[in-house]
Amino acid sequence: MKKTIGVCAIGTGRAGMIHARDYNGSVPGARLVALCDPFEPNLKAAQEELGVQKTYTDYRDALKDPEVDAVIVVTPTGMHREIVCAAAAAGKHVFCEKPMASSIEECQQMIEACEQAGVKLQLGFMRRFDKNFRRAKEAVDSGAIGDITLVKSLTHGPSEPKEWMYDISKSAGPIGEVNSHDLDCVRWLVGSEVMSIRAIGHNFRSPEKRDQYPDYYDTVAMILEFENGVLGMIDGAQYVQYGYDARAEVLGTKGLVKVGSQRDNSVSVATPDMTLRQDSMPTWRTLFKDAYVSEDRSFVDSIVNDTEPEVTGQDGLMALKLVNCALKSLLEGRAVQVE
Repeated sequence: MKKTIGVCAIGTGRAGMIHARDYNGSVPGARLVALCDPFEPNLKAAQEELGVQKTYTDYRDALKDPEVDAVIVVTPTGMHREIVCAAAAAGKHVFCEKPMASSIEECQQMIEACEQAGVKLQLGFMRRFDKNFRRAKEAVDSGAIGDITLVKSLTHGPSEPKEWMYDISKSAGPIGEVNSHDLDCVRWLVGSEVMSIRAIGHNFRSPEKRDQYPDYYDTVAMILEFENGVLGMIDGAQYVQYGYDARAEVLGTKGLVKVGSQRDNSVSVATPDMTLRQDSMPTWRTLFKDAYVSEDRSFVDSIVNDTEPEVTGQDGLMALKLVNCALKSLLEGRAVQVE
């Protein structure tokens, strides 16, 4: 194995640049050697910021580069399967951001391609690498709260949806945009697969879109039942405007684990009108900044040590399956069994 893993970031949007910056000095044993993006303004800006010499507008050219040992795929979801399978065929290890693909079939093809090529495939669920969520997982697994009975998870995002997000056939709404992290997180915390799911959602914040996008919802509540009997609750919302919010609770027979905070810092200001003011978390990029570095380091460690990635292609497939089942439940108004 080479002493230093050469990495190419395929996609230089906001999420792609998080990983590119990590590999540009924050991940021991790896080095950012190339950037790839068909949108040249983004590519040029990324090159200027990071000082990387090699750039490509076509991922196929990047995969021919002998200095590239691994790729970070942060492109529109519809391109994931094509790029990941091509990378595997070229012998490149793959880190793929969520959602894994557009369909379960595509996920299976990606998993098979990487298995057959003998390369690593890791999915980008950074919440598993956050130090607080990891500590919560350790507490649950240690038996500190007894047997798990109920798990709760939520994600609220402050950003106004882009136009394409109102079409849930493309975005899946909050279930896909924000709750895919919750769906993965509760599977991880409980250590069991989801057996059934029921989702209810409504559009509260964008009434002007109801006529054009009658199925759009900005708020959703989900009830889950796991194969081991544990119960689950997930809620999600877009355009909440008060800040970014990601929290979880695990209730056991003997105790409770809570993780996550809305606070950007620990400072509170008391004013003469007898109120307290605190800063809310502005964005997921701030909250999970260190978690992104940890997951990138974990990916490189799996390559160097030839171990299974901490978040596998199967985890990515199951997250997408749960998103699909939850959306089906919401649209059909019934509980859906998860195969």
